[in-house]
Amino acid sequence: MELFKVVTVKEAQDLIRRHWHPQRKTEQVPLTGALAKVLAATITSPGDVPGFDRSTVDGFAVLAADTFGASEGLPSYLEVAGEVAMGQAAGIRLKSGQAAQIATGGMLPEGADAVVMLEHTEWLGQTTIAVNRPVAPGENLVRRGEDVASGEEVLAQNHRIRPQDIGILAAVGVEELEVYLPLRVGIISTGNEVVAPGVTPAPGQVRDINSYTLHAMVEDSGGKPALYGIIPDQFAALKASVEKAAAENDLVLISGGSSVGTRDFTVGVLESLGQPGILFHGISLRPGKPTIAAVSGDKLIFGLPGHPASAMVVFDLLVRPLLVCGEYNCFTQRVARAKLSRNLASGAGREDHVRVRFKEVDGELWAEPVLGKSGLISVMVKAEGEIVIPLEQEGLLAGTVVKVQLY
Repeated sequence: MELFKVVTVKEAQDLIRRHWHPQRKTEQVPLTGALAKVLAATITSPGDVPGFDRSTVDGFAVLAADTFGASEGLPSYLEVAGEVAMGQAAGIRLKSGQAAQIATGGMLPEGADAVVMLEHTEWLGQTTIAVNRPVAPGENLVRRGEDVASGEEVLAQNHRIRPQDIGILAAVGVEELEVYLPLRVGIISTGNEVVAPGVTPAPGQVRDINSYTLHAMVEDSGGKPALYGIIPDQFAALKASVEKAAAENDLVLISGGSSVGTRDFTVGVLESLGQPGILFHGISLRPGKPTIAAVSGDKLIFGLPGHPASAMVVFDLLVRPLLVCGEYNCFTQRVARAKLSRNLASGAGREDHVRVRFKEVDGELWAEPVLGKSGLISVMVKAEGEIVIPLEQEGLLAGTVVKVQLY
């Protein structure tokens, strides 16, 4: 393969999608153990939620037409036909001129089509109320099936379960569900100059940042990370480590060794692992251009840039979606909009990812670029998100409203 015949980010994703088809295992988990898991099958509702028309306020169920024109000076007078007991069928059928006392969550009686809030009524004797404000049909109630209709898709396959999803699953009666087991990710750092965090670096050495950053990013994405240590610049040692990590995991992340230096052995190792082999080497991306990806059997292997910011940007684009939901088109990153605080230039034909932090000026939110080289981890720590300058643009002007992808 010709090195640095770069592909776009989308082309890289398409290549991975076409060539990597992992055999994902599943398990059944109780609802209380489903948080952050990925659904292995679409879930549909077996019934309506709620299963009956219900009040959203304390007050009186009424026929809305009986309250039209009501005011404090000229109220509508209604006969109270009874009270709806909580947790039971209403057991009342209202006629025009009647009302039924009801609590929040109570079942609407037959004939009623609205609920008047308690504070907009006044008792007049034992069985009559005055209504001081009109209500429209459907006001202060939830219709049967308004939350979820019978047969409706509740959550799709590959959806990562959030706290609110637990709630809707409980609402439709799900107690147990099938989820994918987390993808296992082996993490390897390379380089004679890299030492463990607990070691005082000698001249020319640096502490291993990427192993621990990537470990945390894998965990945060729902994967199961494993560290395979720091491998020196030796072909045999790197190949043995990659083969071991590939045998024990679904994905392998190799930090460093993806450029075209004479001591970078990642390309040679990946070429030796088998088919379909290297998918691409080089992405039209800054930071992150020298990224390499290969597939060996059903294992996906990335050679990530050694610079921390570059490795993190590539991880978010190519790895995180696979861990979160198993594919690229189902992952949506949280975003915010702000005005760009300064002009930014970009090279044509390259997708630029620029780190930014927020500042508020006179009630307006501004995105301020956090400038620094991709080898600086402090740039990522100071940033709150990033903006993307597309391939077809050569920059952005100060004052432009930009979409910030939040970290």
